Amino acid sequence: MTEHGTSTGRAPNDLPVVVIGGGQAGLAAGYYLRRAGARFVILDAQTGPGGAWRHGWDSLRLFSPATHSTLPGWPMPAQPGEPFPTAGHVRDYLTRYEQRYDLDVQRPVEVTAVHAHDDRLVVSGPKGQWDASAVISATGTWRRPHVPDLPDRSTFTGRQLHAVGYHHAEPFRGQHVGVVGAANSAAQILAEVSTVATTHWFTLAEPRYLPDDVDGRVLFDLASQREITRRQGLPDHGGIAALGDIVMVPIVQDARARGALHALPMFDRMTPTGVVWDDGSRTELDVIIWCTGFRPDLAHLAPLGLPLDARSLPRTTNDTQSLDEPRLHLLGYGDWTGSASATLVGAGRTARQCVERIIGRPARRPRAAAHQHAL
Repeated sequence: MTEHGTSTGRAPNDLPVVVIGGGQAGLAAGYYLRRAGARFVILDAQTGPGGAWRHGWDSLRLFSPATHSTLPGWPMPAQPGEPFPTAGHVRDYLTRYEQRYDLDVQRPVEVTAVHAHDDRLVVSGPKGQWDASAVISATGTWRRPHVPDLPDRSTFTGRQLHAVGYHHAEPFRGQHVGVVGAANSAAQILAEVSTVATTHWFTLAEPRYLPDDVDGRVLFDLASQREITRRQGLPDHGGIAALGDIVMVPIVQDARARGALHALPMFDRMTPTGVVWDDGSRTELDVIIWCTGFRPDLAHLAPLGLPLDARSLPRTTNDTQSLDEPRLHLLGYGDWTGSASATLVGAGRTARQCVERIIGRPARRPRAAAHQHAL
């Protein structure tokens, strides 16, 4: 394959499918496209394999054992001595996965635009242009961290960072650190930083903890049942949300035992030296870590002019297919694009459904691996 504008003088790539993003969702799509015999390419903006797992903080762990965190075709090998695999182990697995299935991943290739042209979609960026019958956007959310737009946030003279910029606790030793957010990243980062600093946890609502014996295996089973219920048109009784939000991984359990999981109501304003509430109470801070989530990374789709739904997201039908541009599929962005699609095992399930729609026939189910290969 050649890129548009190279010295070969050949025409732009003309492919049935272009996958944008080489993380877990993009690789799962590539697996099923290869099994279907389709011609495709995966364009990845990263400099190496691993997707968002290249950027997690040092102590980040999966919520599930390796055997329950697998892409289609090849189970993730267990990590010796680690019941919940580290981010580094997941990176190694994704690296080996794309090698194992000889997936055509081109990197680093930044995609800046997708245009509709006649009966094709044109994918373009600084390194070239690709024409496709179908495009799978699997760019995830990691490159779009969200921080609340507080008018006085710029007045704070201390350090501010989003969870995407957090790596380990040592730089905050001896400081007063505020952590904002009520989900898993906030709980895990607070738990770690509280071992070396004075921490203050700010949340809009009281954090809700899952039972200690509930991990990613239970969460995925619940998500699967919720998806079946939705497809059958039956009432949704809450599923995962009814249980809680925060998984009690060992580091969070340790913080609970130390009394560090004490959440304060969200502050009302920021000052140069900290935060303040309307009743006049205040907390002085050196650092604020915003664990306030991410947004889908979809700027490359802007030229398509897709109508947005009430959540400011492109409208989809059948989970992954764009309602307004049927040649476009969106994969791996969370429940919006298929139940649990932002997880390793959920990405495989939704990728299978996505490829079936593109190729117009059921994708072959992967056979169980005869044995596991060590990393």
